[in-house]
Amino acid sequence: MHNHTVRVTGVLLHADKILLVQQQTESRAWSLPGGKLEPGETLEEGLIREMQEETGLDVRLIKQLYVCDKPEDCIVHITFLLEVDSLDQLRMPTNEFETTPITDMAWVAPVDLPEYGFSDQWARNVSLGFPDAPRYAGLKANVGL
Repeated sequence: MHNHTVRVTGVLLHADKILLVQQQTESRAWSLPGGKLEPGETLEEGLIREMQEETGLDVRLIKQLYVCDKPEDCIVHITFLLEVDSLDQLRMPTNEFETTPITDMAWVAPVDLPEYGFSDQWARNVSLGFPDAPRYAGLKANVGL
């Protein structure tokens, strides 16, 4: 039996561009900001913490965009659309606790996402506003369970 890691990432749009962070991983150099949940965190708490650590921004979750698996690494990725009141606090992270430090940030137009290692399909989804996005209800109690 394998324990799965849950990763949360955020799509933050501003002036029709999406915020990416440069962080060298095995599959690409640019990615969405986010990271692994800590024990006891909700999806929302984890993503708010990760965004604060990686970008300095205080974000709000607007809606869940998608859930996808990486079974070979036992990882579940959950991505949300975010909003922020102000970009004044945007900053590079200290990378104090990062095993793969963030070295840059960029605001990228959807049409340019393939140049940053994202697929044409994903760039289209960003351009279209993720029309098939599901709903995130938060805690089980919010749906009556």
